[in-house]
Amino acid sequence: MLDDWRTADVEPRLKAMLGFLEKLTLQPDTIGPADVEALRAAGVDDDAYRDAVYVAFLFNTITRIADSLGWDIPEDAGFEASATMLLSRGYVLQKASPRRAAG
Repeated sequence: MLDDWRTADVEPRLKAMLGFLEKLTLQPDTIGPADVEALRAAGVDDDAYRDAVYVAFLFNTITRIADSLGWDIPEDAGFEASATMLLSRGYVLQKASPRRAAG
């Protein structure tokens, strides 16, 4: 799947969504109602479509900010440490202590 989603053995609705997301990312000005209808025809419901668009929006925004500010991509160990932390506590924000909040 990571090598080429087009030839991966995945269900048709996932393949349709991945194609849509690629088009949304690379050619956003070409997206129209027919693209959404194609998703529906492939079995993608409106909630799944909206969720995928929100996730794509956030990832694309973060990537553009990171690129413009020159942020480095962590090594594999950094990704694994983050994944371990997220698996243990989820995406819950921790409350800042008064000392940390003050700066």
